[in-house]
Amino acid sequence: MSTIETAPADTSALYRLTGVTRTYRGKGRTVTPLTGVTVDIAAGEFVTIQGPTGGGKSTLLQLLGALDRPTAGSLVLAGTELSSASNRELGRIRAEDIGFVFQGFNLIPTLTARENVAMALVPGDVPTAERAGLVEQALAHVGLADRGDHLPGELSGGQQQRVAIARAIVKTPKVLLADEPTGNLDEEMRDEILGLLESLCAEGLTLIVVTHDSAVAKRAHRRLRLKDGRILEV
Repeated sequence: MSTIETAPADTSALYRLTGVTRTYRGKGRTVTPLTGVTVDIAAGEFVTIQGPTGGGKSTLLQLLGALDRPTAGSLVLAGTELSSASNRELGRIRAEDIGFVFQGFNLIPTLTARENVAMALVPGDVPTAERAGLVEQALAHVGLADRGDHLPGELSGGQQQRVAIARAIVKTPKVLLADEPTGNLDEEMRDEILGLLESLCAEGLTLIVVTHDSAVAKRAHRRLRLKDGRILEV
């Protein structure tokens, strides 16, 4: 395991982080969960991020997801400098370029699977007439073409996570960011969801997964570990 000192000279990099630091100040103290992180993530790569609780994983995921800005350093996604982009541009990037999947699924319980997936298209510029077709394609892609009318409570945990993945990919993002996506699933369902994510990555989707599960991490193209605010390569 070694500290990454410099980003590789990779022109295919989707993300390029250079000296990224994030500091929070409040109640008379300063917390720095990330310190000088420098790393590239290539388009189409499957990368996992591991590390101790409080080690900066959530902070890094928020930065990669354009939900927060670095205190210092450069964070570039597909040629756009996120640290200096306007709030409007960051909103567009989140709506169009980044898909999110969470451990708790985050589905709206009163909406059907079809309606939950369609919610991802509301912030974007997708014409209303095209949304229904895109939603059906996304559900079929995750093997739930026949479950569109079901409420989340009528689906298994694995099926709910498939709906969440369909919601994330329906807008055809450049990257999918997943926070413990198999954390609430048994081993069999974990492997099924991992297989689905791997197939999406094989189709060209960049996949970045925060996980505590070494069985998940071992299947990635590259494993990163955060320790003391710095990123290491396993």
